[in-house]
Order: sequence, then structure tokens, then C-alpha cells
Amino acid sequence: MAMQNAQPETVKTRLVAAFGAALLALPTAAQAADPEPTWTLSAEYTSDVTGVVSGGAKHAGRYLDNLSVNLDGDLEQAWGWRGARLHMSGLYNGGGEPNALAGTLQGVDNIEVAAQGARLFEAWIEQDLGGSATLLAGLYDLNSEFYATEASGLLISPPFGIGSELASTGPNGPAIFPSSSLAARLRVGDTDRTYVQVAVVNADARTIGDHGGVDTDLDHGVLAIAEVGGHAPVGAAPVRYALGVWRYNQRQDDIRDLTPAGDPAHSIAQGAYALTEGQIWGAAAPDGPQVDAFARLGLSDGDTTDFKGGWQAGLLVRQVFAARPDSQLSFGVHQGWLSDKARANLADTPADPARYEEGLELTYADRIGRFTIQPDIQLIRNPGGLKDADDVVVVSLRVITPLF
Repeated sequence: MAMQNAQPETVKTRLVAAFGAALLALPTAAQAADPEPTWTLSAEYTSDVTGVVSGGAKHAGRYLDNLSVNLDGDLEQAWGWRGARLHMSGLYNGGGEPNALAGTLQGVDNIEVAAQGARLFEAWIEQDLGGSATLLAGLYDLNSEFYATEASGLLISPPFGIGSELASTGPNGPAIFPSSSLAARLRVGDTDRTYVQVAVVNADARTIGDHGGVDTDLDHGVLAIAEVGGHAPVGAAPVRYALGVWRYNQRQDDIRDLTPAGDPAHSIAQGAYALTEGQIWGAAAPDGPQVDAFARLGLSDGDTTDFKGGWQAGLLVRQVFAARPDSQLSFGVHQGWLSDKARANLADTPADPARYEEGLELTYADRIGRFTIQPDIQLIRNPGGLKDADDVVVVSLRVITPLF
């Protein structure tokens, strides 16, 4: 397969060095006195070779990578700020764009970005308000706490991270990888039991490293989102569930309707989702294979994006082999339902629009020394939302390396 070179290593080295210098500059007295470290610094490098082997625009491969550096601090130990903690993370993304070969609407690799380079991804402080309530404020990744399932985390296809009907909203996407935005989040309750959380997020997702930097004027309004969740006892293991609703406070361009002057009409983007996940086998044998299942359903207005909804479901098998405790196998299916307006736009091209774009993914991961090796295969049906498009088969090899 034809390969595309990654970005120069010097930028990644500088990003790691910058976070390391920040850590060394922070107070260290509390570290010596307390068993738990005041500050923790970690970094992980992910590299993918992803290629189209059937269907698509071209049978070729692309190399792409993601460097993530994270700094977490206990501000009570460091500076006496009671009940506060700090989180910062930086990203560097380089390499190619495999979806340009696959031609899908939802993407095929969750570390692919449109604009390569270094970014400050998150920078927030979370404050304990007493009881079970916390308040978080700063640059925030919406998908870190909303519309997220742990059991889908091994899968590479982007819809398994957050539903496409929400991921495709906003002036340039919501505050999810790779660009966060300023936000405030309030949570009451324990996510391991019952909780309610709400967030107000700047609709213009931009951060340091993006063109224009962090947006602070709120010209595009905000995204408001709320999620309520809990755990229900089902069999030997509890099952997690959550329901969420979201809405932008400012109207966005309609994807089809026009004003009398010929400009795009404006519509409110809004939607809802439901999810569940839990262990369905293996609770009685913690040293053997354990199987988790997940299922998610999302709906949206269908006026401001190509998707009126969709669903994802799948299985995660932990410790596939008893002798290999880090072995994992995951299978998932996702569908993105095209809105009537999106299908009408495709029919105007002209084309034969499908009702949905569908993907199936099978992946396996295991740790070998310091490296996690993960081969992956995906089948995408109706790519690009076109009924007569050939199915696309995408194969990937992911290597994850913890740096420190």
C-alpha cells in the first residue's frame, strides 16, 4: 500500500518537553510528605497504519499518529486549595487521512484529524462542592463524560466514541477530539451509582493550536447538555444506563431549506440519546474471560446535519486467553441514519441515496512488552450514504506505546 509520511518528530519532542518542564516547575514539597503524588505526568504515543483494501476511491494505506501528554494535580496538596484538582492534556496529530480513500460519512479512524499539529486539548479545574457535587470549568472534552461507554473504547471507528448525529453538529463540530472549548459542568451524584450532570459548552470548538485560538466571545452561542444515569442490578453484575438531551441556543444553517433571498434558513440543532452497558458473562470467574456488552441510540433534528439519528452496539471480551491477561477482543456494529434533507441533497447530485451508512468492526489487542498491538478490520456498507456504492473494507494496525 502507498504510504504517507508522518509529521517531523521535533514537534512531538517539544510537546513532551514542555509538559515535563511544567511539571518540574510545580511545587514538590507535598510529594515527599504524602503517599499519593501531588502531580502525575503521563504520555502515550499511538500510531496507525490504515488502508482501504476493497471499494473506496483508491486501494492504499496511510500512516497517522497521536501523541497525548497528560498532567494531573491535587491542588489541595500542592497549594492548599481544598477539594480542587487540575487536569491538562496536550495532543500532537500527524500523518495521513485514510477516510479520503474510504469516502465514508462517519470516518474510519478515531485519531484522524483535518488539521494536523499540536494542540492544548484540555485544561480544567474541578472543585468539590460538598456531598457528592462537583463543578468543573475550563477547556473540556464533552465526550470524556457525556454520551460515552467504556465497553466501546477498544473500537477504532469514530461512531463508537460519540454518536454521529451529535458529532456532526456545531459550527466546526462540538467540543470533542481533537478540539475542545470553554465549558462548565456540574455533577451531582456518583457515576458508579446514580448521578445527574449538566454542561454548558461553547458551540465554537477551538483551542490553543487551532486557527484563531480559543474562542471567548460566544458569537456562536452554546451547547447545553444534560445526562442522568445510574446502575441497575441485573444478574451478578450491575448494568449502567444513561439518558441524555442536548440543544444549541442559537440557530444554525439548515442543510437544505433556503430563505426567500436564497440564503440558508436557520434551524435549532437538538437531540437526545440513551445508552447502556454492563458485564454479561464471566462475573463469577475474575481470572478468566469476561464479556461486556453495550448499546446506544441517538436522535437529532435532522435539519442541521446529515444524520437524524443512529445506533451502536457491540461486545468487549477481556482476557480472551487465560495466559494473556491483557488480551482483548471487540466487535461492534454502527448505523448512521441519513435525514430526509440529506437524502434529498444526494438525490439532487444525482445519486441514489441510502437510508443509512453502516459499519461492522472486529478488533483484537494484546500487550507485547511495552507495546499494545491491535489489528483491526472494518466493513462499511453504503459508504457516503450512497446505495449503489461498493462496500468498503478497511484494515488497520494500531500500536500504542506508553512513554512515561
